[in-house]
Amino acid sequence: MPAPRTREQPRVPGERRPLLPRGVQGPRRWRRAAGAAVLLVEMLERAAFFGITANLVLYLNSTNFNWAGEQASRAALVFLGASYLLAPVGGWLADVYLGRYRAVALSLLLYLAASGLLPATAFPDGRSSFCGEMPASPLGPACPSPDCPRASPSPYCAPVLYAGLLLIALAASSVRSNLTSFGADQVMDLGRDATRRFFNWFYWSINLGAVLSLLVVAFIQQNISFLLGYSIPVGCVGLAFFIFLFATPVFITKPPMGSQVSSMLKLALQNCCPQLWQRHLARSHRDRQGARLLPDQRSPQPGASLQEDIANFQVLVKILPVMVTLVPYWMVYFQMQSTYVLQGLHLHIPNIFPANPSNISMALRAQGSSYTIPEAWLLLANVVVVLILVPLKDRLIDPLLLRCKLLPSALQKMALGMLFGFTSVIVAGVLEMERLHYIHHNQTVSQEIGEVLYNAAPLSIWWQIPQYLLIGISEIFASIPGLEFAYSEAPRSMQGAIMGIFFCLSGVGSLLGSSLVALLSLPGGWLHCPEDFGNINNCRMDLYFFLLAGIQAVTALLFVWIAGRYERVSQGPASHSCFSRDRG
Repeated sequence: MPAPRTREQPRVPGERRPLLPRGVQGPRRWRRAAGAAVLLVEMLERAAFFGITANLVLYLNSTNFNWAGEQASRAALVFLGASYLLAPVGGWLADVYLGRYRAVALSLLLYLAASGLLPATAFPDGRSSFCGEMPASPLGPACPSPDCPRASPSPYCAPVLYAGLLLIALAASSVRSNLTSFGADQVMDLGRDATRRFFNWFYWSINLGAVLSLLVVAFIQQNISFLLGYSIPVGCVGLAFFIFLFATPVFITKPPMGSQVSSMLKLALQNCCPQLWQRHLARSHRDRQGARLLPDQRSPQPGASLQEDIANFQVLVKILPVMVTLVPYWMVYFQMQSTYVLQGLHLHIPNIFPANPSNISMALRAQGSSYTIPEAWLLLANVVVVLILVPLKDRLIDPLLLRCKLLPSALQKMALGMLFGFTSVIVAGVLEMERLHYIHHNQTVSQEIGEVLYNAAPLSIWWQIPQYLLIGISEIFASIPGLEFAYSEAPRSMQGAIMGIFFCLSGVGSLLGSSLVALLSLPGGWLHCPEDFGNINNCRMDLYFFLLAGIQAVTALLFVWIAGRYERVSQGPASHSCFSRDRG
């Protein structure tokens, strides 16, 4: 068998490659080391991000700030939405000014500085330094009737906390949109299969960080101390920043190539508004006439030709419909962090330490009897299935399908992922119907979670595991191939911006799902629960789940049609035979 050979990619001006030993195994080893460093940085950054978001509502609702429930929920929604919607900003800055390496490094530095605000406000002296003293609750006459309106006070320390959260969201979105492409650049020389495997393990590292955060950080914040709990994410970001700088000698870094977003906008203006475009050309012609007075003093401007701009614009026009039709999948996906959690609070949640005098001490029972299993731990079902399936897919399933030439394309995998997402929300709707059946027959159990009393159905919370498992399987087939598709199909000068658009559209899906919840929560809507005091037992959340399933089914069919057209244009017919062998 002939020895493998490395492919030498054409260099661009300003590109820096590490000094690698001669031969084949040396470059492969250093490329893998660079990829591993990127994966470790991503794992630590995701652990920090989930550590910040896991109990943010609980933190703002605690006695440290005394925010109302809707105020804390709105702040968490703004933070999560901004962390996705700002992703194109970081990608564009990397493409035009900074380059991916400097964009990631500066984003981690901003991340480190901004995340330090949360532990700084977790103790009294820090809060008073940043926010001043908490205003005393004004005294007033008692409310004459139980349904009279009460004005919610202005949330304490809101400007400082919102500013800090938005800075964290900007830093996290920039890391998300640039570190993905930067890591793929490190292994590009090893072939397309290495790039595909990198995205598999990149997503695995994301979920490993989520496991560490949910198991350790969230528990510490809820049961021990917010100061310690929010200091751990700061340490994770600091360690990620150190590892990224330490691995600099083995990284391939590329200079900013400029973004063709402006060129795309010009072409769109030319097609949509030809009269306005003609006036723009006339002004440009007059400017060029003046510039010709000193021809020898002009330097050639780098950039793509008009033909390249048109070709890239055509690619962008083909990519965007595929990414946009994935938005309803994100509406379903983010239910596991919102309505799935709300549903779980109304199912029976067992204690971590059952009160059994035969095997635990009285002291342990006294301390642990109130330690119910955190509902957020149900996310571990989603995370664990990803951690198990990604190595299995990378080491066994994908190589087998590749040998048989049956490996589906990224778009086909994304369609399969949408099917699993549809199944997950259907299962959630069926469980909700069963839960409401118990509620309507007055078969409830009372449980106190976070000082709130919930009237729950006697169904165990473990019945939610199938819907979390199904949404985890959908990630394997929708989110990972989606990252691969956005990276591989984007023009090189727009990779950062396209990756940013991919993450931005996932944030759009999250906000659309939340907007649908807000719309259905209006009087007369399925989710309008008057006089329910935080419970959802008067709501028809099952109908909301089935509505989401219908939206997902319709858009999945549209996605299959658009993806089929895209593949017919981009690729020729492929041979699918498990017994055919390559020659040569």
